[in-house]
Amino acid sequence: MIKFIKNFRKDEDGAVTVDWVVLTAAVVALAGAAYTSIETGASNLTADTGTFIEGKDPSGGTGTP
Repeated sequence: MIKFIKNFRKDEDGAVTVDWVVLTAAVVALAGAAYTSIETGASNLTADTGTFIEGKDPSGGTGTP
């Protein structure tokens, strides 16, 4: 039984798996944060562009008859 415990304590295969799980979770979290940031910026740019276009006269004139 003691030999089994010593061998179990020396075995590092599980530690590598835990490292990869933690690293993968960190990458996913960073990707989610980047996506949220890009989505917010794109939404703001779209709204600003729509506001700019609404103020323009489609005939190319100044807007006064």
